[in-house]
Amino acid sequence: MTLTPPLLLALMLGLMGAQATVDLRTAAAMAAGLCKTRPTDLVFIVDSSRSVRPSEFEQVKVFLAKVIEGLDVGPNATRVGVVNYASRVKNEVSLKTHRTKAGLVKAVTKVEPLSTGTMTGLAIQFALNVAFSENEGGRVKSPDISKVAIIVTDGRPQDNVKDVAQRARDAGIEIFAIGVGRVDMSTLKQMASEPLDDHVDYVESYSVIEKLTKKFQEAFCACSNSATDVVFLIDGSKSVRPENFELVKKWINQIVDKLDVSDSKAHVGLVQYSSLVRQEFPLGRHNNKKDLKEAVKKMAYMERGTMTGQALRYLTDKSFSVGHGARPGVSKVGIVFTDGRSQDYIGDAAKKAKEMGFKMYAVGVGNAVEDELKEIASQPTGEHYFYTADFKAMTQISKKLQINICQEEDPCECDSLVKFQKKVEEALQALTKKIENMSKRIALLENKIV
Repeated sequence: MTLTPPLLLALMLGLMGAQATVDLRTAAAMAAGLCKTRPTDLVFIVDSSRSVRPSEFEQVKVFLAKVIEGLDVGPNATRVGVVNYASRVKNEVSLKTHRTKAGLVKAVTKVEPLSTGTMTGLAIQFALNVAFSENEGGRVKSPDISKVAIIVTDGRPQDNVKDVAQRARDAGIEIFAIGVGRVDMSTLKQMASEPLDDHVDYVESYSVIEKLTKKFQEAFCACSNSATDVVFLIDGSKSVRPENFELVKKWINQIVDKLDVSDSKAHVGLVQYSSLVRQEFPLGRHNNKKDLKEAVKKMAYMERGTMTGQALRYLTDKSFSVGHGARPGVSKVGIVFTDGRSQDYIGDAAKKAKEMGFKMYAVGVGNAVEDELKEIASQPTGEHYFYTADFKAMTQISKKLQINICQEEDPCECDSLVKFQKKVEEALQALTKKIENMSKRIALLENKIV
């Protein structure tokens, strides 16, 4: 009989007493939590001016609560604050106040609208000076701690937002701006962080604001062991044309913005191909976003033919090799971009890439052949290949292309199971000692009886 974790857990709960039961239930809870949010100080800045009706404000609170439900809330994980504003600003929830989801959600349900003007700039200034301060529970600025503000508003501010939003961004606060109804879109863009496509959202009414919940839950969710090697394989053939090649470079950097680029997390390499293949830079050369994006901008357009098969062979044989900066045991992601039919055979190389365990994305524009894109892409192909007729629409692809930076066997899950196994081992050791003591008692009793 194989003792699976549930059977082992049940057996041990029956054998071991109250304290051990508590310990093992804690271990099981650890194993259940497969996705953790990276440590974040998150502050919601919510417009409750008179244009927001009471019923609409209730819908905003439901949205906040649902986003919170998807977070890993805790003093060493994600801390959440809520700033309510109209003509004045009110700190409803401090980052230091609630350490559990239940407490946070309960506090959010009690927030009442202020129902006066719309001083959005004042609210951002308050968040910068007060809500994110150490006195209110904000943590010291660190590369390991994200600072995020989510602004929800439905109107035009009655004060200046551009300068104060810039100061907040300069202080390391990432700003998402959500506009509802008749909101002033230019104001949202003045407040939000770059890239604007990822940080500005619009919904027609408060009744549909909940549809943004998943986006923000995914934005804050990251595996604790999310190291990955990503290589872009870019078609630089003459059919692309110089002006479109600039759009391709911009598109690459939009994807780079979504990655957690660092020495220990995402590494990015870049290869361009036409009739020949040229490595622009290998994995691990640029391990911060600024240097990486600058290197992408400097890529010179090759022109000439479209040898996609040759480029795929380069990817499998060289780009993901240790000699070209790849890390052993780290998940590998290839992103192939092309605008036309390959002039050589791609089948064997495309198959080899997938057999070697690389997660392959295929992106096509214009005259790209969709059958070739599907042949390159990993399964399910619907999630790994993308096509658009126009280079200018590539931004939409960068939004859809969500690179899974966890290995196929989820490292978050592995981390949780390791903790579970450790707890079980500790409990088994305690059980062994109890059995030894019990055996000694039984032996003493037997001797007395004899």
